[in-house]
Amino acid sequence: MKEIIISQNEAGQRVNKFLLKYLNKAPSSFVYKMIRKKNIKLNNKKIEGNEYVYIGDTIQIYMSDETIANFREDVSGTHSTSSKKKIPVEIIYLDENILIADKPTGVLSQKASKDDYSFNEALIDYLLDSGHITTEELRTYRPSVCNRLDRNTSGLILCGVSLTGSQELSRIIREHLLHKYYYTLVRGRLTQKLDSTCYLQKDNAKNKVRISDHPWEQGKSEEIHSIFYPVKKNDDYTLVKVELITGKSHQIRAQLKHLGYPVVGDTKYGIPEVNRYFSDSYHVKHQLLHCGNIIFKETDGPLSYLSGKEYSAFLPEPFRTIEKDLFG
Repeated sequence: MKEIIISQNEAGQRVNKFLLKYLNKAPSSFVYKMIRKKNIKLNNKKIEGNEYVYIGDTIQIYMSDETIANFREDVSGTHSTSSKKKIPVEIIYLDENILIADKPTGVLSQKASKDDYSFNEALIDYLLDSGHITTEELRTYRPSVCNRLDRNTSGLILCGVSLTGSQELSRIIREHLLHKYYYTLVRGRLTQKLDSTCYLQKDNAKNKVRISDHPWEQGKSEEIHSIFYPVKKNDDYTLVKVELITGKSHQIRAQLKHLGYPVVGDTKYGIPEVNRYFSDSYHVKHQLLHCGNIIFKETDGPLSYLSGKEYSAFLPEPFRTIEKDLFG
């Protein structure tokens, strides 16, 4: 008989979901059969399978160790010392539920293919190294990034350390209970706050989006909303603080181009001559776009302790040097 004690990282899910991850090589029909035959119990009681598990609950599996081992495959492996050194991890905040980190440019937030080593994997390795999670816990729950940043966008990224943390962060983002502020450098002089609502349409073939002031007559379009604040400016460039109200792919870059303020370094929506100057002068190879601040609004539930909390990440290089050179 095997007894499993539910940890913080595993609490908050239905017992059948937990079992299908724990016995990840077993057919679901086998797991439900074991539940019906009372070979699997929760807190020594018969279950239906739809009960929720909480911290400290115990699951009893009345099978031999050999049988259990045959129905389990180790999927916890992300520990790659050589890969880990390629992605620096700067932690801004960490507790038992959530992690906030500063993602560097040039790094995927999450895997795009099976063999990718993304920032998500780097964070998991950090949590393993620091003892916040164990390889055993990874069998039934893997910490996950909750807000994706484009590969070449840097800044604050949120990760659910526990299942509860992941569920609550996803809810907070979905219900717009989080202020997100980005910083970018644009070509053009923006002199006052600009509150803009537009419509975005994806072009999947080109991996780009189109922006219009009105819904597109053909194809699906999505309403987007951003607020742009000039922070520093000269005759040719503006450092802009962006409050992201909606969060669609390429939203900030494409919307600013539509409004006449293309982002410096942006190879998809920017100005080639401007990009060439900053590439030659500062070795800029990507858009200058950085998620610099997040503020949690008032919220209830397990993450209510984050209400009103603000977290920040400094501009990275060469963005910081460019800001100083342009605006003093």
